[in-house]
Amino acid sequence: MTQAMDWQGGVGRAWAEEWQRTDRTFAQLTPALLATIAAMPGHRVLDIGCGAGELALSLAAARPKGAVCGIDLSADLIAAAQQRGAGRANARFAIADASRWQDPAFTPDLLVSRHGVMFFADPPAAFAHLATVAAPGARLVFSCFRAPAENAWASAMAGLAPPPAQPADPHAPNPFSPGPFAFADPDHVRAMLAGWTDLVFTPHDFDYLAGEGPDAAEQALALFRRIGPAASALRQAAEADRAGIEQRLREVIAAHTRDGKVSFVAAAWIVTATKA
Repeated sequence: MTQAMDWQGGVGRAWAEEWQRTDRTFAQLTPALLATIAAMPGHRVLDIGCGAGELALSLAAARPKGAVCGIDLSADLIAAAQQRGAGRANARFAIADASRWQDPAFTPDLLVSRHGVMFFADPPAAFAHLATVAAPGARLVFSCFRAPAENAWASAMAGLAPPPAQPADPHAPNPFSPGPFAFADPDHVRAMLAGWTDLVFTPHDFDYLAGEGPDAAEQALALFRRIGPAASALRQAAEADRAGIEQRLREVIAAHTRDGKVSFVAAAWIVTATKA
């Protein structure tokens, strides 16, 4: 399970170093998300879990008279975003936890996120906090994955290695555990979004593009070695097991290669809401 400390460490570093590849995996989702955001009013935009800045910089270009602030837990991702956004005067980036972020000089009237909200330790508290710092009537737009079974990039990787043994938890399980599919169930999301109303869930299916061109398979292999469930399996496996996992990963990639592209079926929600 990916948690805040992972984004502050190796996971965030890997995403920062692989931002061109990770942006490509969302290339068929980002335009749909931007189109939804374009229909929303707002001049002070907060990008939650902004990553390497693609969404924030697109919004800054689309709203030149507005101001965009991107926040992320990862110093490495913020550094990548700042480098990409050099010269874009109306976009800035800061290392921050969205569940605690506030800036008296910047009251957002539009809050957005591309797959950056699923890792809050306490989503109801985080969204309640964001509602308190948002302007009256502020709009919220974010994307998140639907169920794992609808996302072949994840389900195809599920059998690469046996799941690690989990120690017994002496405490009650967290009903809002973070993870890439933590927001898959709309009813569960409604329970998380304290302080927000008028929720709308729009499904969007897209191709998760992991590689293309003459070296598409090697591009995909390089990505999955560092990002996602295969990377997690490789990190957690005993050294003697890694070659077998990588061979099975190559087989998965080969099975999803067609016409010079490595792609997987992916399924997302685009969620909109209004500050209550």
